[in-house]
Amino acid sequence: MKQGTEAGPDNELDSYLAALAPESEEETTATGLRFGKAQVLQLRLRPESSEQLRQLAEELDTAPTTLAQEWLEQRLAWEVRQRQQQWTEPESQLSGQI
Repeated sequence: MKQGTEAGPDNELDSYLAALAPESEEETTATGLRFGKAQVLQLRLRPESSEQLRQLAEELDTAPTTLAQEWLEQRLAWEVRQRQQQWTEPESQLSGQI
């Protein structure tokens, strides 16, 4: 940069800092694209598991992160259903005994 000239705004840096700001209501990606109220989680996998995920995602023509996200959401939905069944099963068993 030449001396005496002012640098223009660093939009990429501004976007990055905005994504890190705790007072920001909506999170952003490094590119500045909004993804609403979604929360970003880091996931560490063993190298073997990471490679298996990558290979399977490639076979399914999707990204490994997309596949992992889908699996996690499916499992969470399954867990919720299991818990709901645990709470409703004793009632149905009792009603059959009366």
